[in-house]
Amino acid sequence: MKARDRLLLIILCSLAFSAVYVLLCCWACLPLCLTTCLEDRPPPLSSRPTVPGPLHFSGYSSVPDGKPLIHEPCRSCAVVSSSGQMLGSGLGAQIDGAECVLRMNQAPTTGFEVDVGRRSTLRVISHTSVPLLLRNYSHYFQQARDTLYVVWGQGKHMDRALGGRTYRTLLQLTRMYPGLQIYTFTERMMAYCDQIFQDETGKNRRQSGSFLSTGWFTMILALELCEEIVVYGMVSDSYCREKSHPSVPYHYFEKGRLDECQMYLAHEQAPRSAHRFITEKAVFSRWAKKRPIVFAHPSWQPQ
Repeated sequence: MKARDRLLLIILCSLAFSAVYVLLCCWACLPLCLTTCLEDRPPPLSSRPTVPGPLHFSGYSSVPDGKPLIHEPCRSCAVVSSSGQMLGSGLGAQIDGAECVLRMNQAPTTGFEVDVGRRSTLRVISHTSVPLLLRNYSHYFQQARDTLYVVWGQGKHMDRALGGRTYRTLLQLTRMYPGLQIYTFTERMMAYCDQIFQDETGKNRRQSGSFLSTGWFTMILALELCEEIVVYGMVSDSYCREKSHPSVPYHYFEKGRLDECQMYLAHEQAPRSAHRFITEKAVFSRWAKKRPIVFAHPSWQPQ
């Protein structure tokens, strides 16, 4: 056999041996790999809690010990927007009748109970809204201490390891009010929320100059936690483009300041550093075709 043929045979044998070795290793490690992947990956949007008993939500980390959120699944959830659509709704009692009530940022209940209800099971908060809650800390962190707070944010202000400014504030609150339940979105969960936006819209959030809204993060949490969701005060993605829609304030607790649709359209058209409220609502509409999500006041059907 010629030297060249012997070399070729050696190479082929080596490649075959390597392939068999890799396959055997993969087969041996497959159970471990699957377990690791399933533990690290957040649950898909199509899933819903069905197992009785408390659930562990690894995408949310407690302050200060970093433990995952543990919470009973909610059979029914009321997701209450901060929209001026809620004014005059008279839906407070209906909202309070839900097993869990999710609110956003600093939207108050005092003085608006008839329209938005009294109860707050969870409150999802932007890191930029934490100072606004501190202005009325006696209400949020003393009178309503049974509320669970989930804070989202990115960057240095939320950094646990480096002691970012917002994180230090949250840490101080837990020291001032023992028993106060405060969680933050983990970095992995924040990245997951970005990926969902890209999967649903075909646009990279950062490259498109977008900031996800608190409504987006609240819906993500609700989809994990709730079996049935009723969203109060959220308009459809086509609402603001209709010719005859009533003018309502951007926030129900800030009358006469900003018009909701003007705010939505301005953000949608801004080239950068803007929320995409209308785009997000189109995504919520698609989710409502797969999950038991109902939009109330104004009431509308997903298209």
